[in-house]
Amino acid sequence: MKVTRRGRMSHGGIWVELKSPDSEQRLELNWYPTDSKFFTRYRKGEELDHLAFRVRDVNQAFREIVASGAHPEVEPFKEDRYEFAFASDPDGIWIELIGRIKASTPD
Repeated sequence: MKVTRRGRMSHGGIWVELKSPDSEQRLELNWYPTDSKFFTRYRKGEELDHLAFRVRDVNQAFREIVASGAHPEVEPFKEDRYEFAFASDPDGIWIELIGRIKASTPD
């Protein structure tokens, strides 16, 4: 896999996106500083940090998964050109929703 993108999160974390040359599948790796609300000490059974999904409308997707039983963790917020939200499933696995912020059209 090759690094296709990387960046720094507003809380100081770092993300790196990897892509296989023979596929459109992508893998994102994250590092969180110890003072971030996303940091947790590793414990056995916590190998999966979270699952992320690109969606057209983060607010709508967030409302739908919470209505279906997910626990809201981080309400929708905007950063750069994207909107994000986090919820957790009944097993405690975090679900990240990502969507591009739509460009506003002049009235």
